[in-house]
Parts: sequence; C-alpha cells; structure tokens
Amino acid sequence: MSNSPEHSPLGKNSAYRTDYAPELLFPIPRIGKRDELGLTGTLPFFGVDIWNAYELSWLNMRGKPQVAVARITVPADSPNIIESKSFKLYLNSFNQTRLGGPEALRELLQQDLSAATGATVHVALTMQEEFGKLQMGELDGLLLDRLDIEIDNYSPQPSILKAAVDELPVEETLVSHLLKSNCLVTGQPDWGSVQISYAGPQIDQESLLKYLIGFREHNEFHEQCVERIFVDILRECRPAHLTVYARYTRRGGLDINPWRSNFTKAGSPSNLRNARQ
Repeated sequence: MSNSPEHSPLGKNSAYRTDYAPELLFPIPRIGKRDELGLTGTLPFFGVDIWNAYELSWLNMRGKPQVAVARITVPADSPNIIESKSFKLYLNSFNQTRLGGPEALRELLQQDLSAATGATVHVALTMQEEFGKLQMGELDGLLLDRLDIEIDNYSPQPSILKAAVDELPVEETLVSHLLKSNCLVTGQPDWGSVQISYAGPQIDQESLLKYLIGFREHNEFHEQCVERIFVDILRECRPAHLTVYARYTRRGGLDINPWRSNFTKAGSPSNLRNARQ
C-alpha cells in the first residue's frame, strides 16, 4: 500500500477498532513536501511537532476505564509524519484494551509512534488527578491582526514578503490568530495561531500578515504549512535567527503544534493550550 496522503483513512468511512491495533497508524514521508520546498541535504531548521491527545482511554486489569491526556513530541527530523485520522483511530483502539497501568500505556504509545515516524518519540501522560495542573496561555508577541489591511489573495505568495535589509537589524516576536489552511486530502479547514520570532532585518508587518492570510485556501498538513512559512520568511527576509510556532485547534480530540527554529538559544516551545484549543 502506498503511503501517499490520498491512500490514508482521511475522507473515508472507517470502522472504529476498540482493541489494540498499532497497524492503524498511517505514516506519510516528509520528503515529498520538503523536496517541493527545495529542502535537500541539511535542513535549515530543527524542531518538534507537539501533539496533545484529549480523548485517551483504556481499561485497567479489572476492566475499569481509565482516562488521561497525552503529550506526544515528534522530532522534526523524523522521516515520517503520522496522518491525524489514523492517529485518532489508533488511540481509540485502546478503548477496550486492558493494560497494567499508565506506564504500560505510555511505553506502547512511545514504541508504536517511534516505529511509525522512524524516530524516537516522547510521550508524557497527565492522569485525571493532575488535570488541575494543566494550564492555558496565549502566544506572546506583537499582534499583527491589529493592522487594517485589504486582502484579495488567499494563496501563499512569498514574493510579497518585505524586510528593511538596508537598516539596522531588530529582534522581535510577532503573532497572528488569522492562520487558516485546509487539509491536504479532504479540504476541511484547519484553524491556528502562529508566532514568529526573529532577529535580523525588520520584516514589514503588513506584508507578513497578508502572506499568512494567504494560506486561507491552501491545502497542506499542519507540519507542512509551518515549514513553508519558515522557509519563505528565511529566503525572502533573510533573518539571522528565526523561529516559527503554530498552535492549531483540535480535531478528533487531537491538536498538532509544529515548532521550527534555527536558533539554538530559542529554548523549547511551551505547550500551553490557548483559548481556541
């Protein structure tokens, strides 16, 4: 079976398995879209894809249901991403599966997801007695959405990006909640917020906001959109340091939050759930 997106479970009727079924995971190679972006050889970024799973349940050895929230961290240099509907189907396969405890579940998740992505995936579980410790927060930065602009294009146009390359460099963080793209296969809308932190020639904010809104009718997976944004800004605006982080709203109990950076001191992304997640 081909692992191209059109052969995934997306857009198809699917029977929900309730017994453990790791074969449901559908990996999709990253290389195709990266070739499209001209990313050959060493990647111009490092990063992670943070998945949060809110619909996770299994049975203990006495048959009593258990629930947890999972954080799954996939390295950006993994050969594959996992198609999100297959991820949902896989997680639901635990619904009637008896396990010895949360650690047994975590080990299975980590083993199966690492095998599917081709890299070491880290899984952390928050049990129900710790739900109160989960926090919310918004992406920091200057809000681009305050700008009163006129828009007539809804596909990405990197050529409209501008930066003051002849002036002194700046360091700033910009945020927009107007990111929307569409699923590569089904065309269903994906809603997100995006944070862009950089050091270098000052990016023209109006052109950046128009560029981001230009994803509104664009069909790509979350991870691919964020890498396209990163590469386009890097090429057109030439920042010395760049970090792009998107927080997408959840679908099927899963949210996907890709983070890409070329700046080692950028730290690691927070995983605070924002208002729309």
